[in-house]
Amino acid sequence: MSQPHSPATLVVGLGRPERTPGASVGPSVEFTSTFVRGGDNAYARFGNPTWSAFEEAIGTLEGGSALAFASGMAAVRAAVDLVAQGGSVLVPQHCYNGTTSLLQQLEDAGRLSVRRADIADTSAYIDAMDHVSMVWLESPTNPMLEVAELPALIKAARESGVITVCDNTFATPLLQKPLELGADLVVHSATKYLSGHSDLLLGVTVTTNPELQQRLLTSRTLGGAIAGPMEAWLALRGLRTLHVRFERACDNAAQLATRLAEHPVVERVRYPGFGAMIAIEVRGDAAAAEKVEQQVEVWLPATSLGGVESMVERRRRHASEPVTVPPQLLRLSVGIEDVEDLWEDLDQALSSSRAS
Repeated sequence: MSQPHSPATLVVGLGRPERTPGASVGPSVEFTSTFVRGGDNAYARFGNPTWSAFEEAIGTLEGGSALAFASGMAAVRAAVDLVAQGGSVLVPQHCYNGTTSLLQQLEDAGRLSVRRADIADTSAYIDAMDHVSMVWLESPTNPMLEVAELPALIKAARESGVITVCDNTFATPLLQKPLELGADLVVHSATKYLSGHSDLLLGVTVTTNPELQQRLLTSRTLGGAIAGPMEAWLALRGLRTLHVRFERACDNAAQLATRLAEHPVVERVRYPGFGAMIAIEVRGDAAAAEKVEQQVEVWLPATSLGGVESMVERRRRHASEPVTVPPQLLRLSVGIEDVEDLWEDLDQALSSSRAS
């Protein structure tokens, strides 16, 4: 492109074929396991043009080189595997459940050691970086929605020569770009906001470091954690509407957070002031929070986030969630529905939980 464009324009235009007469305006899906020798691709585990289109788009948005993986967890695992045998990882006390479960499993197996700290306490997190191999960053955190001071944390990690990985799933590159702040690697569950329709599994890594990119590519190729071409194509199609979807969801979340703060059944609202995720602590116990899930009609009681539909879940239903997550906490993934319908549904469900 001749001049820089806004993300709203980029998400629509990136990853398209060259403009030649008679060409398709969008990329096709390449369903093949192998290619005729002599071109850019030889075998489908090494590369696929459909992946490449999606990777071009995400890489441009984040400001690096992207690799698509079979799932968000496949991307997380590839990133963690950058740590040498016997190394250590600093991870937030509250973090994506899949990440913490993986790290715990690897620690139990003697593969690496894990150090946990409160990422919202900048000084404490920096102090905890001493003698670790990798610093894992997540902001806002899942599900507590704590906000990290990313510039200070990334700067401290770089000064210590430590690999920094930032899970940017919640914020997306529309709200923050960790690579521009100096992070070594960004990971996404593209299942969530990037694709946005709850119809696929896909993960992404993005880096500006050629050595890390090659190691991640080798991990994907030899580990076989490759994206399906249909999933990559769907994700790129979903990405076209990321800006309008996310803008609407963020606006809905801001309005709901304000109203929830005044609701008599809500003890606490956790909302970072940006994004489309909210966490609320219901007055009462876990059973009261469970009843809210049972009573909603527009909201979906489901384990995911980032789709066009609004979802609600009590996170401590999962035994692997930290005990510091309140039992009555509900994580709300705000979608693009009419905000009045979302509010009325949530209000009646909260009120019914108090009636119990």
